[in-house]
Order: sequence, then structure tokens, then C-alpha cells
Amino acid sequence: MINYKVVAYFQGILLVIESVLMFIAAMVSYLTGDSDTVFIVVSSFLTGFTGFFLWAVFMNCEKTVGKREGYLIITLCWIVWSVFGAFPYTLSNAISSFTDAFFESVSGFTTTGSTVLYNIESLSHGLLFWRSLTQWMGGMGIIVLSLVILPLLGIGGTKLFISDVSGLAAEKLHPRIKVTAKRLLIVYLIITGALAIMLTIGGMSFFDSVCHSFATVSTGGFSTKQTSIAFYNSAYIQYVIIIFMAIAGANFTLSYFAMRFRFRQIWQNEEFRAYIIFITIFSLAVATILILNSNGLCNEKSFRDALFQVVSIISTTGFASADYLKWAPSALAILILLMFLGASSLSTGGGIKVVRILILIKNGLSEFKRLIHPKAIIPVRVDGESIKPDIITNVLAFVSVYILIVVIGVIVISLLGYDMDTSIGAVITSISNIGHGFGQQGPFDNYSLFSNTGKWFLSFLMLIGRLELFTVLILFSPAFWRR
Repeated sequence: MINYKVVAYFQGILLVIESVLMFIAAMVSYLTGDSDTVFIVVSSFLTGFTGFFLWAVFMNCEKTVGKREGYLIITLCWIVWSVFGAFPYTLSNAISSFTDAFFESVSGFTTTGSTVLYNIESLSHGLLFWRSLTQWMGGMGIIVLSLVILPLLGIGGTKLFISDVSGLAAEKLHPRIKVTAKRLLIVYLIITGALAIMLTIGGMSFFDSVCHSFATVSTGGFSTKQTSIAFYNSAYIQYVIIIFMAIAGANFTLSYFAMRFRFRQIWQNEEFRAYIIFITIFSLAVATILILNSNGLCNEKSFRDALFQVVSIISTTGFASADYLKWAPSALAILILLMFLGASSLSTGGGIKVVRILILIKNGLSEFKRLIHPKAIIPVRVDGESIKPDIITNVLAFVSVYILIVVIGVIVISLLGYDMDTSIGAVITSISNIGHGFGQQGPFDNYSLFSNTGKWFLSFLMLIGRLELFTVLILFSPAFWRR
């Protein structure tokens, strides 16, 4: 049987962690003189009390985590955190509807960046900080902190690591999962701190720098400004964010290698090379289109806007430096393609992932060779290693299910009364965890126009997109619940 007690026990641990983070947001609110401090403190108390209760009740349970427990823990982790993460919004009445507050919360923890807010600047500093912090934790923080804490409690973390990590397999930096988690957390902290410092140097306020660094490193995209990065109109800020969005969209183990000056090992990674090639080709293509249709716009600005939006979308960050809905249809078509592509494996980004696209391309080319040489054994290789047939099958299944869910999602949203552009944009950006799309969900728009049913459905798409589809969808399989 599934060990439900350890699942509840683990949720208690995570709720205690969330309450501490809420308290940090409350401290920020207090130091900046906000009126919402008491509401964030109350939210922290309710979250912490629930967490301690679950922790105390189930602390003596058998701490055995199998595959099924791992899937349940990871899925419930994002749902439970999102439910309690909505409290600061609702108690302060910044977002009066719980549906809207949950949508904003799950958008944060899944690092999607979709919002129902139409006047972000009106939020208090405490709520803005909490909003950004949910993305930072939803990116790498939740699972890394869990992996560091779990061994101390006698719970094995390897199964959880494999259940959550984006991509085909968990590439360890050390044989011990605890050491791997610590190293990833250190990398995450260093990149976040470095970006905050560089943005502050560029003229952004320290508060905004911290919030934007949280949203960038997590590839979340929540900004403290309604017009996102376009608000600052600074080439320096945009180029800095471009660099860090690209870093966040790459495999985080490569960032660790960079800090150890193992650059050859980075370039030997075939997925990373493909990631850079995709960014280069599509940025040049969009820049060329913008320059040809610029009507006097300087070439540097066209190139910067093209590079920013390509990196923002392929990394699934979702920041905006320009209103790309006003661009030529050919440029918009490229951006839509990138929404499917997604970031690298073992990154905080969403989408199909570059490594899966790479395997699909190589498998397709191998099929052509097999047609010419039917008796030849032609393996699919990535990084010089032969990819097992079951992994190729997994990739084909993932992409097929991904596209099927997009089609079903578009049908569902359109049946709720929304035009086709809006339906397609909302579904793709939700399941790919990008945030903004096209139609009525452009770079400077919000999701307040959707009905409650639409928001709950899009929240579900954000969740399954963040957790790599099968982690959540397997819970709907009858075989999962059988003894």
C-alpha cells in the first residue's frame, strides 16, 4: 500500500519551510512600512501551525519513500504550497477572489509568471517580495531544500530527486544525493546574488533587483512592474537579464562546472550546444525580420529586442522588453515555435526541453538511414553515448502526450467562449510555464478575463507542465492506486 502517513509528514515539513519564508516576506513588509505586514504574519502562522500539526502527528511513521510516494509528495507539494501561498493575497484583500489568488500562487510556484493583476505596482513591498519568492522557491529551491533536509530525517531523497528533476535523468554532481543538492543550492544562490548585484549597479532599486533576480534565475518572469522589463528602458539591464535568463535555461550542472572552470566539459555537452545554436539562429532570424520592418528603428535595438524575447521564451522566463504582438507575423511565428521548444534538462525552465528535441531529430535522421540500410544497427547517440530504446520511446510518448494535451486544452478554453488566438496562447504558455502568449494574453496583459473555470483549468496545465506531465498524470491511472 501507499504510505500515506509519510506523504502527510513530508507535507508538514514543507509547510513549516513555507511559513518561515512567509515570515521573511512579513519582515520585508515591516521594514518597508507596509500595511499588509499583519496579514502576511497571520498567513505564516496558519501555514506553520498546519505544518507542525502534520509533522507532530506523523513523525513516528515509517519513513519509507517508494516511487508512488515520491510522485504523490512532489505533486501535493506544489498544490499544498500554492493553496497556502494564496493566503497573503486573500487575507490582505490584494486579490479578493480565492480562485484568482490560487491562480497567482500556482503561477508563482510553477514558475509560469501568468498573472491576474492589472496594476502590479499597487501591491505592497511585502506582497511583491512574496510573489517573487514563490517563483524562486518553485524553481529549484523546494526540491533542493527537501533533499538537504530529508537525509537528516531518515528519508531517502533519490526517488524524489528523479521524480521532480526536469529532463530524462538526474545528472548527479556527487554519488551522495545530499551533496548534489547542496551543490545545486549553492549554485542557485550564487547566480541569484550575482544578478541582484549587477541589476543594482545598472540603476535598478535594490528591492526590484532582488525580486527580478528571483524571477530570472527561476525562469519565472514575475516583475514588480506591469510593463515588465520594458519599464526600465535600459540596454544594460536588458543585456544582463538576457545573459542570466540563458544561464537559468541551461542545465544547472553546467553552471557548477563553470564555477569550477571546467569549460571544456560544458562545451562537450551536446544539449548545451544545441541550446546555444537555437538561440543564435532564432535571434538572428527575428532580428533580421525586425530590421527589415523597422521603419527607422536602430539595428541595435532590433537585435536586442529579438535576442531578449527569444531567450525569454526559450528559457520560459516570460519577461518582456517590447510588445512583440506588434511585430511581423513571421517573427511571431518563430516565437510561437519557441514556446513549444523550451529550456534544457535539469534547468528551472519548462517546455518540451532541448534534449528531447535533439533526440527526436537524431532518431528521425536514423530512421532515414535505416530505410536505406535496413539491416544496419544505427544507434541514436547523445554526448557520444547510445540512447536506450526505452528512453526514445519515453521521449516520443512525452511529446505525443504534450501535443495531445495542448489540443485538448485549446478545445476546452475555446468552449468557454474565448477566441482561438487567446485559447492557443493561454494553453501553450500555461503548459510550457512561460506566462505571456498572444491573442489577449500579450506581454503586457493579464489573465483576469478568464472565468473561474478557465483559471482552474489553466492552473492544472501549469502544474502538469512544471512536473513534466507524467508525474501528475500517473496519479489518474487506476494502476497507481492498486495494492
